[in-house]
Amino acid sequence: MGKATGMIEVYGLVAAFVACDAGCKAANVTVEPFDKNKPANAEKLKVPLLVTVKFRGNVEDVKAAVEAAKEAAEKVSGVVATHVIPNTEPDTEKMLKLSGFDKN
Repeated sequence: MGKATGMIEVYGLVAAFVACDAGCKAANVTVEPFDKNKPANAEKLKVPLLVTVKFRGNVEDVKAAVEAAKEAAEKVSGVVATHVIPNTEPDTEKMLKLSGFDKN
């Protein structure tokens, strides 16, 4: 049985760091590498880079981290989406290690 995974996608790297900090302070979670996405319509967005913060831990802690991260990121540039996976499958766990920041 895997740990829970919580994800929050925000506008920009600053919001991602703020969200990550708030989530880690709110609950007993660990963080996977950030991921990034530059959507096709990036020039129409208020910040042209989407960043995903991924929290890991038990379900209650992950939910608390995502909620705290959401509140914090809304004050910076906004939130695109959030989601919690209560019991992450092993193949999905492998995907959590991938990061667009590793590529140029």
